[in-house]
Amino acid sequence: MICRLCPRECGAERTEGLAGGICGQPSLPVAARAMLHRWEEPCLVGVHGAGAVFFSGCNLRCCFCQNGPISQGGIGKPLTAPHLREIFQKLVDLGAACLDLVTPTHFTPVILEALGDVPWPVPVVWNCSGYEKPDTLRLLEGRVQVYLPDLKYALPEPARTYSSAADYFDWASAAILEMFRQTGPYRMEAGQLKSGVLIRHLVLPGELENTRRVIDWVSETFRPGDVLFSLMSQYTPQPGATGKLSRKVTAAEYRSAAAYLRNCGIRDGYTQERTSAQEEYTPEFDLSGL
Repeated sequence: MICRLCPRECGAERTEGLAGGICGQPSLPVAARAMLHRWEEPCLVGVHGAGAVFFSGCNLRCCFCQNGPISQGGIGKPLTAPHLREIFQKLVDLGAACLDLVTPTHFTPVILEALGDVPWPVPVVWNCSGYEKPDTLRLLEGRVQVYLPDLKYALPEPARTYSSAADYFDWASAAILEMFRQTGPYRMEAGQLKSGVLIRHLVLPGELENTRRVIDWVSETFRPGDVLFSLMSQYTPQPGATGKLSRKVTAAEYRSAAAYLRNCGIRDGYTQERTSAQEEYTPEFDLSGL
């Protein structure tokens, strides 16, 4: 296929056996791990964990990615749609609180085939970078119950520097509005998120102004009870990181971001302990569960 699924619109030819484009993947899904994942937000984990499938490749390719071995390093196992459906079913049978599809955008057509038309007994979660095309998201309407987008940047300069995507906010803000149009205000049952939008933002060292502008947009765009917001402290410097990204977020930086969040009136969601900035929170991408 000539791929235009994401905002890069690179027009690469991606077939079952031919990888290409910014994501560097073929048209059939490639994944690096399927597991009951306990380190998502509490409303997604339940008793046994979120049923996470970590897809390989990424259209954004941030230089600080904690999943670098699979997003950019080529690790992964090719899957067919029937095999992927079997993985989904196995995770549900193991007691997964949701189907957590991590970095799925570049495999959208085949994931939809694997999901099928009959609703699953647990919510389907679209866990993505936020760098999405609304046209692609519209293909998911009625098939995805929970959207879990990052909102990494509101300023063009860090988006350009760290992800080569100066237009990130334009696309991400439009994408989140489309996600909210589909799901409406979030809905919880017994502490578990059944439908809605949960926006994540990772605080980056030395980039508090970017964090403030992200929070401003969310607080000005949505009313209390519309969306959930997760302010993450878990940035971990990756090998070769330089400049601002060579250190973790300080306690003072994260306290400032959390205080700004509260002052803007955002109460629905999560903050993190700074102990979350540890490599142990990133799974081993050893192809298990596939």
